[in-house]
Amino acid sequence: MIAIIRIRGSTGIKPSAEKTAELLNLNRINHMVIFPESESLNGMLNRVKDYVTWGEIDEETLELVLKDRVLLQGHKKLTDDYLKESGYSSISELANKLAEGTLKFKDLPDVNPVIRLNPPKGGYEAIQKPFHQKGSAGYRGSEINKLIRRMIIPGVNLNGENKN
Repeated sequence: MIAIIRIRGSTGIKPSAEKTAELLNLNRINHMVIFPESESLNGMLNRVKDYVTWGEIDEETLELVLKDRVLLQGHKKLTDDYLKESGYSSISELANKLAEGTLKFKDLPDVNPVIRLNPPKGGYEAIQKPFHQKGSAGYRGSEINKLIRRMIIPGVNLNGENKN
């Protein structure tokens, strides 16, 4: 599974890159989508490489994202009742199916395809430089998991309110 996060806004973006970001459902900064790896996805990522960062998400980080950030239609949290209706016993089982590739994220009914994240704790590196030049844009590989964990701040919801 590939996690893609938008790191730059739409000011000054090329029209072809803006359309590709729209097709990927990446309309705002700090939004993330999860896709299975494919050739067509690689072509799309090549077109928006200056505006997004991506890499392979591991099962532990995927489980954390499912627990804390995935929302159902109507801005409701992913609950055990929903999982039982869908045929899964726990979030870890769902994360396992997604990580194996036997289930696609978009095939989950009533789940919003876009995952909203907080800005990363400590900020981004240079957003206009590629990752291999100590920047933030482009392919990161497994380092995407560290970025996602920095963007899921425990105890804070998306409105900035403290849960504790």
